[in-house]
Amino acid sequence: MGKKIFITLGSQKFQFNRLLKAVDELCENHTVAAEDVFAQIGYSDYLPKNYKFKKFLDRDEFSAEMDKAEIVITHGGTGAIIGAVKKCKKVIAVPRRAKYGEHVDDHQLQLIKQFDELNLICSCRDMKKLGKALEIVQQTKYNNYKSNTFNIINSIENYIKEI
Repeated sequence: MGKKIFITLGSQKFQFNRLLKAVDELCENHTVAAEDVFAQIGYSDYLPKNYKFKKFLDRDEFSAEMDKAEIVITHGGTGAIIGAVKKCKKVIAVPRRAKYGEHVDDHQLQLIKQFDELNLICSCRDMKKLGKALEIVQQTKYNNYKSNTFNIINSIENYIKEI
């Protein structure tokens, strides 16, 4: 493949072993070059066998890994997705699921769906299709992320002026 991949699973106290195992399998069957993968695994207790990882990264380490990557594979957290698309990374977002003990509910399904509908990311709801998602993300042109922060701040300032 030759594309640098950064996996980030956030800092909440939930494991995401399914995703780490799926990437290990992709490395084992040579769909992904193990030397191109680095993961920040957070609270997961599965330790990847085929690629480098660290439980947690400090801000500088995280930024360096994100900068090196062409593709970011992440959970369905808003902050993780927005952080990657702001840096113009190709993003594959995989939702954590409550039934696997990865989160308290399935809200990440809806978040990922919205980002997908905006053509900002590649969603992957089925772990067996992660290899296919890697093919798709490389061939797809995604929209650039446009922050709404300026509009929100403007609205608040205008409201305050009217008080």
